[in-house]
Amino acid sequence: MAQDPAIGYKVTATILNVKGHCSAGHQAGESFELSCHNPAGLCGFFYHDIFPSLQTLQFGGNLPWWEGDVIQLQCPDSYNLVMLQLERSKRS
Repeated sequence: MAQDPAIGYKVTATILNVKGHCSAGHQAGESFELSCHNPAGLCGFFYHDIFPSLQTLQFGGNLPWWEGDVIQLQCPDSYNLVMLQLERSKRS
């Protein structure tokens, strides 16, 4: 298995809420670090969907509609909707 080189900013994901049943077993309040090299157990469909935003956050970019270092994203499964918050911070 490849190792995460820990480059760029640290990105912490927090599950804000789950409507229905998350097939990957995520629950509200769960928090974990993920990166472009480490999906951290996030469902492949969700990881694929958030990857462009994750990449932008991890490597210091912004989009015009983002404010600060926190964004919220939702799972592509609208029947079992999982809301996720990504927050970037400097590595210690």
